[in-house]
Amino acid sequence: MRAYVMTRYGGPAAAELREVPVPEPKAGELKIRVHAAGLNPVDYKIREGQLRVIRRYPLPIVMGNELAGVVEACGPEVKQFAPGDRVFARVDKDALGAFAEYACVPESLVAKMPERLDFTAAAAVPLAGLTALQALRDELHAGPGQRLFIPGGAGGVGTFALQLAKRFGATVATTASPRGEALVRRLGADVIVDYTKEAFETVLKDYDGAFDLVGGDTLTRSFAVVKPGGLVVSVAGAPEPATAHKDLGRPGLAPLFWLASLGTRLRGLVRKVRYRFLFMHPSGSDLADLARRVDDGTLEVVIDRIVPFAQIGEAFAHLESGHAKGKVVVRMVD
Repeated sequence: MRAYVMTRYGGPAAAELREVPVPEPKAGELKIRVHAAGLNPVDYKIREGQLRVIRRYPLPIVMGNELAGVVEACGPEVKQFAPGDRVFARVDKDALGAFAEYACVPESLVAKMPERLDFTAAAAVPLAGLTALQALRDELHAGPGQRLFIPGGAGGVGTFALQLAKRFGATVATTASPRGEALVRRLGADVIVDYTKEAFETVLKDYDGAFDLVGGDTLTRSFAVVKPGGLVVSVAGAPEPATAHKDLGRPGLAPLFWLASLGTRLRGLVRKVRYRFLFMHPSGSDLADLARRVDDGTLEVVIDRIVPFAQIGEAFAHLESGHAKGKVVVRMVD
C-alpha cells in the first residue's frame, strides 16, 4: 500500500511517499480502509524530533494521527464494529499510521462517523476536536457565566474550541487577523481582537481562563488577561509536571518538565494564575460525543483545503506556513 513514511528526524525531506506492507489487525483492533486523513502541527513536530523526549518512534514509521474510513476487517475480540462501518479515529499515539491506504486502530479509539459528514470532513475532527473538548470540559470546566480567552481561534483546534466554549455557555474572546475575523465571528466569538493592530492584553482583562493554542509570546502575554485564581491551559507551551503524571503516565519525566516549564509557571505565580499543559488522549467515547454534536448541528467542521494524497508534501508546506484557517486534509480515495 502507499503510505507517507518518516525515515529520520528533520525537515520536509525526512518523510516521503513509499510502498509498505498492508497491516493486519491484532486482537481488539480494526483494519480501516483510509479515505482521508487530517494534518496537524503535531505531525511536523514529531518529524522534526520535538517530541523525542516523550516518545521515540522506531524508524521508518508511517506518519499520521487522525483518519476517517471504512472498516475492512476486525481482529479477534472486537465487539462494537463490523466490516462496512464508516468510522473515524485519533489513532494510537505510539503507533501513528493514519497517512496510509490502510491502518489498524484499537477499537476503543474509534467511533462511528457523523452521518452528515463526508470522509474528508470527518477526518478533520478527531485530534483537534478531542483537544478542544478535553481542554474546555476537563481542565477549564467551561460553563455559563465564564469568560474565556482562546487566542488563535481561526486555526484547526481554535475553530472547534470557539464553538464548544459557546455551547458550554461561556463568553469567548479570541484573536484574529482581518482575514480570519468573519470566520471566528461566525463560530461564536463574542470579542475579537485584531492582533495585527492591538495587543490583546491591553484590551482583555479579568478573564476566568485562557486556552492557548499559539505558544511563545502569546502564551506569556495570556497570563495578563486572566484574573487571579484563574487557569491558563496550553497545547503549545512547555509541558509541566502534571503533564507527566496525568497525561503521559510517566512520572519520571516530571523533573524535566518542572525545569522546562519553570519560566512559564513563574509568570503565572506572579499573577496568581495557574498553568497547565495538556496532551489530549485518544478516546472513542469522546469522539462519539463530538459526532453527536456535529449531527445535531451544533458543531461545524471548518476545512481550509483538501489535497490529494500524492500532494501531501505540499499540504504540509501550507500547514507549516501558519496561514491555514481550519483544517488541512489529504484525500486517499476519490
